[in-house]
Amino acid sequence: MSEAGLSPQNLPRLVENNPLVATECLLLILTSSEDSAANRKNDYLSALAGMDMSIHSMEVVNRLATHSTQVLHPEYIHLYISTCISTCESMGYDRHLQNKSVRLVCVFLQSLLRNGIVSAEDLFVEVQSFCIEFSRIREAAALFQMLKNK
Repeated sequence: MSEAGLSPQNLPRLVENNPLVATECLLLILTSSEDSAANRKNDYLSALAGMDMSIHSMEVVNRLATHSTQVLHPEYIHLYISTCISTCESMGYDRHLQNKSVRLVCVFLQSLLRNGIVSAEDLFVEVQSFCIEFSRIREAAALFQMLKNK
């Protein structure tokens, strides 16, 4: 992929401009059997997990997390979830954008929980406080109920 100009530094731009192509490129990188690629894989995963939250980055993480070959290590999924939560918490300056982002994160988390990608126990404390903080939002209340029932 580096021959094609893709690097961990410009991965966020590809994710935002073309999430489907980004997903396919990451699948090629992450399923590569080259031993020398191990560090590069971590670099790409760290770049993805550290990206700003957006619908496109969530789409890529969700597609990789639900891929049949389980290319995304749970550590990176949890890191990305933490990034999403902290992004929502820091959006107090724009209530409308914050509400929209919280709804998006809640639906994303519900999908991961429903598909067995993450377990409720692993996320409980962090996600529970997130749900309580945003309990005025219907999706956060539904996520909280889902966590309690698991």
